[in-house]
Amino acid sequence: MISTFIQKSFRNSKLFLLIFEVMLSIENCFLNSYFRSIYPNKNFLSFLKKSKILKNYLFHPLSFLIAFFIFILLSTINLSLELEITLLLAFFSFIFGAIILPRFFFKDRKKINFIEIRPIDLYSIGFICILIGILSFFVCAISMGGLPIFNPSLRYKLIPILTMPISLLIPGVGLVGVSYLKRFKDNELNLGQIRFRFLTLILIASFFLFALGYRTHICAVILMMFIIGYYGRIFCIWEVIIGIFLGFLFLLGFGYYRSLEENSVGSMGLFGSLRSRVDFTINVLNLLNSVSGDFGITHGRLTLSSIPGSSGFSTRMIIGKLIAWRSTVSITPTIIGPMLVDFGRIGVFLGMTLLGFILGLGYKIMKISKDSSYIFVYSLLLTYAVICIETGLMDINVMVYFLLGFLLFLANIFHNKKRLNIKEVFSNG
Repeated sequence: MISTFIQKSFRNSKLFLLIFEVMLSIENCFLNSYFRSIYPNKNFLSFLKKSKILKNYLFHPLSFLIAFFIFILLSTINLSLELEITLLLAFFSFIFGAIILPRFFFKDRKKINFIEIRPIDLYSIGFICILIGILSFFVCAISMGGLPIFNPSLRYKLIPILTMPISLLIPGVGLVGVSYLKRFKDNELNLGQIRFRFLTLILIASFFLFALGYRTHICAVILMMFIIGYYGRIFCIWEVIIGIFLGFLFLLGFGYYRSLEENSVGSMGLFGSLRSRVDFTINVLNLLNSVSGDFGITHGRLTLSSIPGSSGFSTRMIIGKLIAWRSTVSITPTIIGPMLVDFGRIGVFLGMTLLGFILGLGYKIMKISKDSSYIFVYSLLLTYAVICIETGLMDINVMVYFLLGFLLFLANIFHNKKRLNIKEVFSNG
């Protein structure tokens, strides 16, 4: 495999050996530090473990709907009756896809054999993704002549074709993380080591993304790694809850700081800037719902416009034109916005059913197999589903993640069906 060859070649370089030795030294210092002795143990806030929901279902597919509902509650915009009907349709179709449809698959758990993915392949692909992301960071910094974190106006100089590879940092750290998780399950790493490495991966990815002024990407890294840590039993429940909450506060403050630098908020305050952002998005959704009707407007052209070079306008530019807004502004239409524009309420029903089915099927496979690779796939897809609640499912890389995940789940369905048919042939013969 090409990625394995590149990863091994880089690992044998003097630069990597030096970095690896430094990181091992830091890891040993951390594991033997006084901080670990005073850090709360796993029994801290033990009452949280008594909750069956928190212990087993904190990141169930329905958590997506809870996040969506909270997002709507944050808005002060009055929803039209038509939009309320659309949202109810979206919620019920998602529940149908996530809860009802997966019941028809993998019924006999004793006879299921899922497709295995080698940990070395996960590590190699993740390593290459991280390497590409870091190289892309330096290319962007050079092309802009600085970093947006110090000069927010530089964000408008970002070139999409150069910034797109940076998002590979997100699946990259996840893939490397689950390769460590596999080693942890095989007793090759202890709990302290894997926890340190997970935190290191989060900090490395967040550093580069923070320097370019990305909020959404940092949110994706934090959420994905905590979901993996939750199902991999690396982090305690209280650590996951507090960690995500602190991450949310940091991103809220970061967003407010960037808004002040760009003079886009006045005296609204920290939560006022958040509410204005949510209000804007819900207002956009209100407008899109009113013009899309039952069958939509663009009939697939909006989704196709996310493919690089397919048209002169990006998906967000097209949405901006539809609602008579400035096409140069990044428009966030919520996850059902693009579905409405393309195929109306019919599109919302089909799209949310499919989204629910992908997450529901991924969750079921993850819970049955307990395989690290499927923990990663589900964590990545749920993370982007939550992120897209505001931004909308309009980025080609995110669509590719969902497509690859869905194809992997379908491959497991056909793999098990074929395997069971072969068994029946031999048993009958």
